[in-house]
Amino acid sequence: MAAASPLGVIGGPVPLGIAGGNGIGFPFAYVVATVVLLLFAVGFTQMTGFVKTAGAFYSYVARGLGQGAGLGAAFVALLAYLALAAGVYGLIGPGIAALVTSYGGPEIPWWIGATVAFAAAGVLGFRNIEISGKVLAILLLAEVAIVLVLDAAVVFSGGGPEGFSTGIITPTQIVSGAPGVGILFAILSFVGFEATAVFRDEARDPERTIPRATYISLIGIGVFYAVSAWLLIGAIGDSRAVQAATEAPGTLLQDTTVLYLGAAGGHIIQLLFVTSLFACILSFHNIATRYLFQLGARGVLGARLGRVHPRHLAPSTASLAVSVITGILVLLAVVTGLDPVAELYTWLGGISSVGVVLLLVATSTAVLVFFTRTQRGGNTWKRRIAPALGLAGLLGFLAIIITNLPSLVGETGYGPLSIGVLTLLLGAFAAGPLAASRHHRLSLD
Repeated sequence: MAAASPLGVIGGPVPLGIAGGNGIGFPFAYVVATVVLLLFAVGFTQMTGFVKTAGAFYSYVARGLGQGAGLGAAFVALLAYLALAAGVYGLIGPGIAALVTSYGGPEIPWWIGATVAFAAAGVLGFRNIEISGKVLAILLLAEVAIVLVLDAAVVFSGGGPEGFSTGIITPTQIVSGAPGVGILFAILSFVGFEATAVFRDEARDPERTIPRATYISLIGIGVFYAVSAWLLIGAIGDSRAVQAATEAPGTLLQDTTVLYLGAAGGHIIQLLFVTSLFACILSFHNIATRYLFQLGARGVLGARLGRVHPRHLAPSTASLAVSVITGILVLLAVVTGLDPVAELYTWLGGISSVGVVLLLVATSTAVLVFFTRTQRGGNTWKRRIAPALGLAGLLGFLAIIITNLPSLVGETGYGPLSIGVLTLLLGAFAAGPLAASRHHRLSLD
């Protein structure tokens, strides 16, 4: 849930979805995304009992589609999460700079704030996941709490200047504008939910806790997004919401908070927005670390990456590798003068968004194949019908994201960036069968 960055979503993708998607009907996109991902989760969690190793997508795809596809999924996942972990530094750097300035401090370059966040994530990522978990839990509770307080203020005010928004239940509003773009921003808001399976080796009872954590995460953040987006629109007013989101998407949440909770509320939102981004960075750092660790432990990458720290009992070497890679990417952005938001975050976010949905499609396909070929019988709904419906929805999401990829990476049409993103991801997946041919004894258990 921390990886999904709830406050960051309400302050980022929600205004963008309202402005560039289907306007006041945008909250319904979260309903659609939640339903599709829950259908996916039915098969995903049903297969948990047959996948005895961590690695999330990698392990599941390998079980269903073979070692080559599994390693390809692992490389795509690693690329996607490393890109996102590095890309969010392009958001938190300016966020910290703005926070310092708002409290009367000097203007600082964005990379100074990014360096502070980088150091903190590196130290926490090096330690056992329980420490990161406690930090993430505190940050998550704080960011969710302030949004719930704002939601409550809007509810008790009667829903806003025009009453409660009706867009979420009005078919004409739901399909207005560009609903495909709305779905795109909605599905991107859930990136990271499958982390529940990445930490299998560090869970006490994975066959019970992984399904429970997955469903709680999906339902919790799905309801939170839909309700909070609906109330944010109501707080502004149906007639003004699209214009306000278009004119100032970056400050829409803070401006609305100041209106309902005063200046103090605005300062709290600004501070927690930064901590929300840090929680996102730390979460994706830990996910990428576990992928590297699993690949190292299986001998696919350097064996040293698969070692556990003797005192911290954590994949600390893999964590250091993630720090080095993300640090190099951020340093390159600084040296070449890339804009932290419009270029660093946008370009790397494009890689991540396409990569994660590709992985969801591959995993859903693997679940169906596994229960058809290897584990016949059982609950038909959980093993066939729900996964098939989820796959259909995910294929629709993938088509939407690929269609809108140029706008996602800042291009007017398919150009070098869009083509480069797809080439990188396809190349990463194609490397899987090549690596598998060199590791015939790769264990899936």
